[in-house]
Amino acid sequence: MNKTTHLELETVQGTGLRFLVKTDSGIEYRLDSGDGATDPSPVDVLLASLGGCTGMDVIFILRKKRLDVTGYTLELVGQRRDDHPKAFTAMEVVHRVRGRGLPRAAVEEAVRLSEEKYCSVHATLAPGVRLTSRVEVEEESAVPG
Repeated sequence: MNKTTHLELETVQGTGLRFLVKTDSGIEYRLDSGDGATDPSPVDVLLASLGGCTGMDVIFILRKKRLDVTGYTLELVGQRRDDHPKAFTAMEVVHRVRGRGLPRAAVEEAVRLSEEKYCSVHATLAPGVRLTSRVEVEEESAVPG
């Protein structure tokens, strides 16, 4: 399966580093870097892509198991080399899942399935970047009523 993405420099004049990105699915967004950036940088998007990919897998799996998830956030921390190219050497994904009666083992299994089977971003990064994850499960009290 081929994917095509086009980038066009919007800041032709001056020193700006903003590109308009157009995907083959018709979605447009911008990448920006440097002073006065108003959009995420390519590095920001790469880190967020790992979180988005695995997060979408995890919530899909938990919903399929009909678990009562009331909130889900991910925090990603990336470590990069000091010298050029300033490639990522490690990324940690912290999955914070809130719900009622959520078995920790089910959340951990969903994360494992994402990392080992479903998340293409994880699979792309894994050969060269040390990827780790942590799971935090918070029980939400029943709604009074």
